[in-house]
Amino acid sequence: MAAVLLVEDEARMRDIVRDYFTAHGLDCDLARDGAEALDLLRDHAYDVIVLDIFMPNLDGFQVCASVRRESHVPILFLTALGDEDAMLRGYALGCDDYVVKPFSLAVLLAKVQALIRRGRGAAGEALRCGAIALALSRRSCTVSGRAVPLSPRDYDLLECLMRNQGLVLSRAQLLDKVWGLDFEGGLRAVDVRVRSLRAALGPAGKQIKTVFKAGYRLEVTP
Repeated sequence: MAAVLLVEDEARMRDIVRDYFTAHGLDCDLARDGAEALDLLRDHAYDVIVLDIFMPNLDGFQVCASVRRESHVPILFLTALGDEDAMLRGYALGCDDYVVKPFSLAVLLAKVQALIRRGRGAAGEALRCGAIALALSRRSCTVSGRAVPLSPRDYDLLECLMRNQGLVLSRAQLLDKVWGLDFEGGLRAVDVRVRSLRAALGPAGKQIKTVFKAGYRLEVTP
């Protein structure tokens, strides 16, 4: 199920849009202002952000700029601010679409669904596990929507764990799958690489569990 973050300070508007999205098969989280939105984005991965502009604490322009410094998640502005200068500013900051209030719920849904399709198509085949996502065609990793640079070996190890999430893989299995049969190093190479990968993933590194005397397992939740 696709996940949408709706950032809107008007309670009635939040409920109307959330209920409509949910009725059409979208998982919709809500944020009442920009600061709450950024808190959610630190812990969750979303397919689209629907973002108001006029909000307390941080406005939509500030949120968009902050998100774009670390993520390419599609952003749609949903706002009463419909003048050309505001639209141009939104696009300059990196938004993908712009809808002016009052609006059609059906049109808004269609635009969100189009952004989801576009985002998933650009990423190609993807793997997800908890906060971690891999775009296989680009060999790129995100954690809660934020790009995480990985070394080639760390990426290969993470892809292997994600393709077998929930399963315990021994060090010998990981060595075979990730390093190959011709690798001349020992099993300790796996432990060193797991430590490196956990560090790169930050808090999401806790999803990689050590199973005593057995190996490693990737779990959905840290």
